[in-house]
Amino acid sequence: HVQLVESGGGSVQAGGSLRLSCAASRSLRCMGWFRQAPGREREGVATIDLDGRASYADSVKGRFTISKDIAKNTLYLQMNSLKPDDTALYYCATSGRLGNCWPAPGTTYPHLGQGTQVTVS
Repeated sequence: HVQLVESGGGSVQAGGSLRLSCAASRSLRCMGWFRQAPGREREGVATIDLDGRASYADSVKGRFTISKDIAKNTLYLQMNSLKPDDTALYYCATSGRLGNCWPAPGTTYPHLGQGTQVTVS
């Protein structure tokens, strides 16, 4: 069983920044952040593999940065230049999947946290 606990969400004005953190009981090969806005499907935001290779959704490239602290088993998402469209519940997730860590459309990782709300106005 994998436990993932997110923190760092909140309310911010457009153009502002937030940093999400995720404390993991253990991390598998792929770790990532997903988000779900009301009335929309959950979508991948950013993923990172064991070698530190990161992938991003087109909508957040250049604004968000995913990183991890292996010693602390903690995943981060630095979010800059936030937009109202970034408003969503953000989930930390991990998967032992092989190959590319980026999830196929409409899919997610098997281990998810409870989520942390990000609201941009």
